[in-house]
Amino acid sequence: MLNSQLSLAVHLPDDETFDSFFAGDNQQLLDQLLGLADQDLTQATYIWGKPGSGRSHLLHACCALLSQKNLATAYLPLRRFDQMSPLVLEGLENVALVCFDDLDAIAGQPIWEEALFDFYNRRLELDSPAPLVISGSAPVNQLGLQLADLESRVNWGLSYKVNELNDAQKVQALQMRADQRGMKLELDVAKYLLKRLSRDMKTLISHLDELDKASIQAQRKLTLPFVKESLSL
Repeated sequence: MLNSQLSLAVHLPDDETFDSFFAGDNQQLLDQLLGLADQDLTQATYIWGKPGSGRSHLLHACCALLSQKNLATAYLPLRRFDQMSPLVLEGLENVALVCFDDLDAIAGQPIWEEALFDFYNRRLELDSPAPLVISGSAPVNQLGLQLADLESRVNWGLSYKVNELNDAQKVQALQMRADQRGMKLELDVAKYLLKRLSRDMKTLISHLDELDKASIQAQRKLTLPFVKESLSL
């Protein structure tokens, strides 16, 4: 759900939930974030990992989880900070959940760093601060934040690395996502996709979406010949 105060139209993917996230070696992180459902997670949580590791998926999933309880959430993709005003942060401390994606995008942007620091302070003044989940591409002290106080605030909370899936886990993740779409993705076909396509999950899932549409249109199963033909491999 998008908070009404936001001036940037952000539509969260319907299929990026906790159910569609293959945990791999991230079960502890998943269990922590699932605590949002019972409002057990009140601390700020910082998650970091390489592009394609699933950081944005997890933030989308957090918003979806609380939206199911009819609670207001706000998701801000900071990589699009040039399309927003820092004023968008005013009042967000009163929202049930705030997610800031790609904190590193505003590193070295004084106005945005100060606005985030002010948001943190307003949030901490509340008797029961709402959950806050932030993502970045590296540990906080490696993001290049210029405002030391902001770096310190983010470091106060919990921190988790989003571990990338290994090849075997990526195959399992592809099969799980295919099954959720009502498709049967055989092991040899999944391994072929991993061998011939970019190994990052975002790209693999994008091609799986393409195959889903092609399969429905052609009324064919995901056989190896059909996959090769559909993706021109």
